[in-house]
Amino acid sequence: MTKADLIEALRKETNLTKVQAEQVVDLFFDEMSKALASGDRVEVRGLCSFQVRSYKGYTGRNPRTGEPREVPAKKLPFFKCGGELKERVDYK
Repeated sequence: MTKADLIEALRKETNLTKVQAEQVVDLFFDEMSKALASGDRVEVRGLCSFQVRSYKGYTGRNPRTGEPREVPAKKLPFFKCGGELKERVDYK
């Protein structure tokens, strides 16, 4: 499902205009992004949670030349699936 598909589904389900549905979806993702950027955890009960994890820097290698290269420390979002979503995906 793409962002456009999500906007269309919201539009059909709620009778919002396409512009209004797009604003709602954009607001949702913007607020999630802001929360993660500030170090907060985002949780949608039963569906999933997101949090930011810190990773240490390390010495890697350039795959072409084999030369060692320092990879700096970084922070990345981490997704954890909720129980309800697990059940829906693994439904038999």
